[in-house]
Amino acid sequence: MITIITPSYNQQRYIERTIRSVLDQAADDGVEYIVMDGGSTDGTLDILKRYEGRIRWFSARDNGQSDAINQGLALSGGEIIGWLNSDDCYLPGTLQKVKDFFQKHPEKKWVYGRCRIIDENDREIRRMVTFYKNLISRKFSYKWLLMENYISQPAVFFRKEVLAELGHTNPDLHYTMDYEMWLRMGAIYPAGVIHSYLACFRRHAGTKSEMDFRKQFLEGYEVVKKMDKGWFVCFIHKLNTVKIIGLYRIMKFFGS
Repeated sequence: MITIITPSYNQQRYIERTIRSVLDQAADDGVEYIVMDGGSTDGTLDILKRYEGRIRWFSARDNGQSDAINQGLALSGGEIIGWLNSDDCYLPGTLQKVKDFFQKHPEKKWVYGRCRIIDENDREIRRMVTFYKNLISRKFSYKWLLMENYISQPAVFFRKEVLAELGHTNPDLHYTMDYEMWLRMGAIYPAGVIHSYLACFRRHAGTKSEMDFRKQFLEGYEVVKKMDKGWFVCFIHKLNTVKIIGLYRIMKFFGS
């Protein structure tokens, strides 16, 4: 069974598309879907109630995204786990592809695939960013992952057993809890790769990665400094941080 966890807070506009993208999967007979809501006040709960019986959902004040994810992880019963933020979505057939991968590769503890970037109206944007990430992510490299985060969070799945060994997400991180987790897993277990689009990552004005992208990339740099003391890796990651912040500023200036 696969468990999908969605942390959510006041995402009335997008969360139903997220939910449908999970429940409409061909493999949904073997899917446990948990939504951890942080006490939304915008109508999100009315949407969740409509899916009573098909999803498990909980709504209570939490201590942020990492805390919500960790609460969901503690409740999960699946052998394979993914988390999908409440404005992102899976593409058709994704969960079957993930099941097939883990059945064919029992030695692999985690896997990532490709991910499109979409806007608030589901239109694909930033194709060059996607092209670049596809290019450098064709083969997993831990050293390269330390120098640059090329893995898209919605397209990652892992075996639950690694949680017992490595723990959950770091609640002290506000932007890069996913990246830090990939680094901990990748240091021990090389990731598998699915060369297909599995998910869509939504960028809109309300996302943390849009409002605070500079803080996000600087936090990622601090994570790497703690995990790798080598000057070369940290130097290259810093260069990449400066590059990506500059690129995002240009894209934001031109409204792309």
